[in-house]
Amino acid sequence: MRRFLTLACLAALAVILCPDLAAATSQNWQMGMQEAATPVAEHLHKFHNFLLVIITGIVIFVFSLLLFVMARFNSRANPTPSQTTHNVLLEIVWTVVPVIILITIAVPSFKLLYYMDRTENPEMTLKVTGYQWYWGYEYPDHGGVSFTSNMLPDADINAVKGQLRSLSVDNPLVLPVGTDIQVLVTAADVLHSFAVPSFGIKTDAVPGRTNETWIRIEKEGTYYGQCSELCGTNHAFMPIEVHAVSKEAFAEWVVAQGGTMPAAPTPVVLGGENPAEAKTE
Repeated sequence: MRRFLTLACLAALAVILCPDLAAATSQNWQMGMQEAATPVAEHLHKFHNFLLVIITGIVIFVFSLLLFVMARFNSRANPTPSQTTHNVLLEIVWTVVPVIILITIAVPSFKLLYYMDRTENPEMTLKVTGYQWYWGYEYPDHGGVSFTSNMLPDADINAVKGQLRSLSVDNPLVLPVGTDIQVLVTAADVLHSFAVPSFGIKTDAVPGRTNETWIRIEKEGTYYGQCSELCGTNHAFMPIEVHAVSKEAFAEWVVAQGGTMPAAPTPVVLGGENPAEAKTE
């Protein structure tokens, strides 16, 4: 018993004194979450850290309680056990405290779920369709630009271009930064799931149904995701590659794909007079 308690205390002490030991020896993406690229991902990371504090407190409390019980109420230290069967105060405490903890978790959780659900005034729409086993993308606001995206075979990977095995695709998804994008997700055959960790999204693609989410990419770069629903023999070969570019570069890309940029809405002057029709004096 003493040896067990000593080892347990040493392990706890090592975790407290050396929290970065594992992180110092880990490689990129092996610990923690990918860097947040959208407001949704940032909120998810904050909520995760909030839960981590609560869980850590619970673990420390339960572990300490176990050590206390083992030391105080073993047969040697307590040869005559208590015959008490009920303790009203204790039962109230162990009922009320978990309820308080659950409410503390539930309130921000519901707020985050509501925030993740949809954006009220999207600036553009992207339709994502899952197929066995590739993705189809459509830009309904940009002249109907559409294409399919397949994983590059190992033989076609060009490391000079920064392409990655099992992640790079032949036609990456191109999206503008600083834009509220409505994402409509569906499937043509079986269940899929459109997931990009850096964006904080994981939306099921269901045949005959359209699910909705939204993203607002804060900085340019290349982001990766994968199908996160078991969809068949090639489930592991449905990567998602997203190129986030400036709005100007996105407009050039749309034109190069044969599409058109949507016309800017005509501003309306208070009073109902259209400035385009207003007469100059």
